[in-house]
Amino acid sequence: MELDERKLKILQAIIRNYLETGEPVGSRTISKYTDLNLSSATIRNEMADLEEMGYIIQPHTSAGRIPSDKGYRLYVDTMMEDKVREVDAKMEMVLQKADKVEKVLKQAAKVLATSTQYAAMVTSPRYKGSKIKFIQLSRVDDKQILAVLVTEGNTIKNRIVHVDEPLDEEMMLKLNILLNSSLAGTSVQDINLAMITKLKQQAGIHSDLVAGVVDAVADAIVTDEDVEIYTSGTQNIFKYPELSDHERASEIINLFEEKQPLSDIVRESEAVGDETGIQIYIGSEAPVETMQDCSVVTATYKLEEGVKGTIGIIGPKRMDYENVVSTIKQLMQELDRLYKKD
Repeated sequence: MELDERKLKILQAIIRNYLETGEPVGSRTISKYTDLNLSSATIRNEMADLEEMGYIIQPHTSAGRIPSDKGYRLYVDTMMEDKVREVDAKMEMVLQKADKVEKVLKQAAKVLATSTQYAAMVTSPRYKGSKIKFIQLSRVDDKQILAVLVTEGNTIKNRIVHVDEPLDEEMMLKLNILLNSSLAGTSVQDINLAMITKLKQQAGIHSDLVAGVVDAVADAIVTDEDVEIYTSGTQNIFKYPELSDHERASEIINLFEEKQPLSDIVRESEAVGDETGIQIYIGSEAPVETMQDCSVVTATYKLEEGVKGTIGIIGPKRMDYENVVSTIKQLMQELDRLYKKD
């Protein structure tokens, strides 16, 4: 008897449902989990064939079916391989897109500096409350697992999770599917104790690893210390006499080199930015004391819900505000267009 596509889909639905509930699976339940639009009677016939072929078993009379060892093996060798290929393909696409975003933002800083003839900065996108796209676990060595987290906005975070004993490829595949089926589409704020408890139960003897991955996910999402700030045009400061004396210019250039003061500007901008996303600080209004001889114009660009970054221009108080604001708005529109184009 041949295991055709319909039987494969029914077997897949049985295994996924059983992994989720731990209870024998009946034909009526399967009819809700497949896209075949088959009647319960037809599904019962297919399940009978799967049982005869040894892929599922009936633990006791009048009960539903559960996967056999043979069924699990097929799941691991074929269905899970398809899932891993899908995840790998997504990972490659996301890495390419992340690399493209980085290049675009670096170029954006240069364009801003050239267009305005002031100093410019652009931060990498950060995510606030965005959802998990997927998680991929990869073995580093016998004692370490690399957990790669991808969220909406295609932001990628890596964390190392330590394990007590080596995990074989089959278990890695099972854990990858368990984590993605449970957490994909979920924001970290929605990961509660009940969800973690259920995940640990499903992971069995590897519950500590799952707990470690969830902790790593939470840590990765709430940590924003590693946000990148791309700068350009710091030498433009010397073009303006009021800023070009050695002491003043050195202080401003040091701000760009240290980056922390720029992070302070980013936080201030996000906290008080107006409804247009543009904020203008003139002289003493500047969030950083050593910039009080300057004007700072910032804007928040948004790629999608919960994913945003900051654009900033630093120049003399007599800067061409109209040109700066217009240039920033054009850049924000271009970033939005480029991002949605992908």
